Amino acid sequence: MSTARQVPTYPDLVQALADRGLLDARWRRVFDAVPRSRFVPARVWRQLADRCVPVVGTDAWLALVNSDEPVVTQLDDGAEGGPGVATSSNSMPSMVARMLGLLDVQDEHRVLEVGTGTGYVAALLCERLGEGLVHSVELDPAVARQAAEALAQAGYRPHLRVGDGEQPWPGLGPVDRLIATCALRHVPYALLRQVRPGGVIVAPLAREFWSGALVQLRIQVDGTATGPFCGGATYMPMRSHRAPDLHHVQGKGRARAAGLDPARLLDLGFALYAGARLPGVRLIHQNTPEGAQVWATREDGAAATAVTGEEVWQYGPGLLWEEIEQAWWEYETAGRPDAQQFGLTVTDRGHHVWLRDPREVIRPARG
Repeated sequence: MSTARQVPTYPDLVQALADRGLLDARWRRVFDAVPRSRFVPARVWRQLADRCVPVVGTDAWLALVNSDEPVVTQLDDGAEGGPGVATSSNSMPSMVARMLGLLDVQDEHRVLEVGTGTGYVAALLCERLGEGLVHSVELDPAVARQAAEALAQAGYRPHLRVGDGEQPWPGLGPVDRLIATCALRHVPYALLRQVRPGGVIVAPLAREFWSGALVQLRIQVDGTATGPFCGGATYMPMRSHRAPDLHHVQGKGRARAAGLDPARLLDLGFALYAGARLPGVRLIHQNTPEGAQVWATREDGAAATAVTGEEVWQYGPGLLWEEIEQAWWEYETAGRPDAQQFGLTVTDRGHHVWLRDPREVIRPARG
């Protein structure tokens, strides 16, 4: 006798987040009060490793919405007939819970969200703080309109604005907390000026060297910001921060014997270290039955590709794979620190990744 597959419910999801220690009692009540389904449109896609697939049927829709998975809500910036690249989504609930926990909001705090998206995070903040203290900005007018409608239908009316979240909100003044729900290649210094001294910024950064990372920054009295990386975070980039996966490759390939297993590079701690030592180097990968294949490029046309157990191919000027291997040995000598031992300082002059102490800045290997 067959039985119908049980569709998960939102309370099941919230309970699972609480069981994982991602929700304290206050946030547990907030998540219970704000069903995710109210902020997910009928037409959505599931993100697979290499493509997005449409979700068909009510049960499939509910199963995705009530799971700890991202729900893709827009492809190709809303254009029809595009390549099918995800450009807006409702984030993984566990990631939302992590980010809100790191935001450390207190009663009476004013919060600015960069990237309204579906409106789900704004609704959670409204439930926690009251709608008058919540501000959210969205660049895409269609996405912003849909979020405003969903928020109003759920009974929330935060301050909403259609515009560029990279720039300060005109007339808003300093807020206590800022959360970005789109990936940034760098934290714009203009956003630091939107947050009061002692305030907190939580944002996912799109690291060029393989992976994304979550950072928690506290604004200092001198207007700079510093704080730790807090694990991985993969978000769709702010539109003005988008970058191609790889640079243009120059020259013919040159083979050399296999060396460092590329699978060992796929670690967020190493990504943070190598990204600081080798700025401008982009690296992507795919898993293989034996390990991994990676491709690395730099803007000067240098490139390298390596597969577990096979020879390495290099292109263009210099020896990029040797530079990556050198960064790995340095990282290993430092004890292979995990991502939580790294941090970031942002000033009006740029970004500085550090290891264990803000004074221990990791300097670029070149230049």
